[in-house]
Formats: sequence, C-alpha cells, structure tokens
Amino acid sequence: MFGIGFGELVVIAFLAVLVFGPDKLPELARQAGRLVRELRRFANNARDELRSELGPEYADLELTDLDPRAIVRKHIAEAMAELDELEDTIRSAGEDDAPPPARLLEPGERPPYDIDAT
Repeated sequence: MFGIGFGELVVIAFLAVLVFGPDKLPELARQAGRLVRELRRFANNARDELRSELGPEYADLELTDLDPRAIVRKHIAEAMAELDELEDTIRSAGEDDAPPPARLLEPGERPPYDIDAT
C-alpha cells in the first residue's frame, strides 16, 4: 500500500494519536473516508463523461490509458513482440535465405554511397 510497511504505518498511527488526540481521531478518519469516496466519485464521473463525449468507439477507455508512460510502454512492448516474430520468421526461413554477412572495410576503402538516399 503506497510503499508503506507495517512499521511505518504504526509510527504514523502513533503520531496521529499524539497530535490529534484519541477523541478527535475517529472524526478525522470519517472525514478522510468521505474525502476518498468523493475523489473516487469525481474520477469516475470524469471518466464516464469523457467516454460519452468521445463516442462508442472509446467505450472501454480507462484513464490509465492516457498516461504517457503507459502509452510508451505499450508501444515498446508491441515493437519487441514484432521483433521477436521477425526473428522467428528469419530463423524458420533457413540459412539459405539469409543475407550475406556484412564485411569490414579495408583500410582506406570508402564506404558505399547511394546518391538517391541523400
């Protein structure tokens, strides 16, 4: 839970009792619960409104899909899967179909130049 271990949770609870006192702590816990419910309701309403505005093709949209890090991870995973498929296809094609191995240039030899590529 948020990277907090049991020991840290006990320390936080102890400090809360010291700072707020045992008589105010239940009311603060209720207020925190209400706040979490309101935030969850707000996020769900925002997601539902976004889905309705975008139309039926985005009915399965989740807000986590809009996270740029998740998008990059998804595209990298897809590219890696395509690369694995390509490697499997090359291996299954056999050694006869493989392109000749690249050779090193001799000292003083100029690399090939393609006028159309520049």
